[in-house]
Amino acid sequence: MTERFEGIEACVFDAYGTLFDVHSAVARCRDDFGLEVEAAQVMSDTWRSKQLAYSWLRSLMGAEHYVPFWQVTGEALDFALETAFPGGPPTGLRQALMDSYRTLETYPEVIGVLQALKAAGMKTAILSNGSPDMLESVCDSTGCTALLDAVLSVDELGVFKPDPRVYQLAMAGLGVSTPGAISFQSSNAWDAAAASAFGFRVVWCNRFGQARERLPGSPDIELKTLEPLPAILCLA
Repeated sequence: MTERFEGIEACVFDAYGTLFDVHSAVARCRDDFGLEVEAAQVMSDTWRSKQLAYSWLRSLMGAEHYVPFWQVTGEALDFALETAFPGGPPTGLRQALMDSYRTLETYPEVIGVLQALKAAGMKTAILSNGSPDMLESVCDSTGCTALLDAVLSVDELGVFKPDPRVYQLAMAGLGVSTPGAISFQSSNAWDAAAASAFGFRVVWCNRFGQARERLPGSPDIELKTLEPLPAILCLA
């Protein structure tokens, strides 16, 4: 039987890769620009890996090198496009991909899970590297805005995950005094580990079949989707 969490006051979600499908931007544009399926997936994987790497590296380089996640996303895309198209990408592809990133699709179970949590009176929030305007756009376009109590961005701190100050932001933003009273959900193994090390109860939504990271902290529960979450929180 899956473990259940008790005493949870708030349910906090990572955004990109957890609620929102980061690969849906490339998938939408693939046919319009004549991209082969395999090549498009490689490009999308490169875009995502560089997006994360650039966020970590900018944090390590110091506060003066922080820029909003929207800029990081664009710079990571530039790397991915140059790698995929040494002679230059198809005209309009970059803009189409960036526009699509503002309206990524949710994973199939996400809206139903958020609706169930809201109906049960559970406080919910996003805690994300995303810039406020990015998060507002994707939450509005997917219908998530009305299902969330807060959308928290690292932008007000000027540092990216997994800095502990980011996880502290969730506690302050939701008025929760004890880390163990927050259930944190992420599809990113490194994020799940860091949140656990901070003291959150953690559900690792391992959508991509990753191995566990060899890092401090260990998620309490591993799932393939978020669908069982209401039951884990003793709400179903």
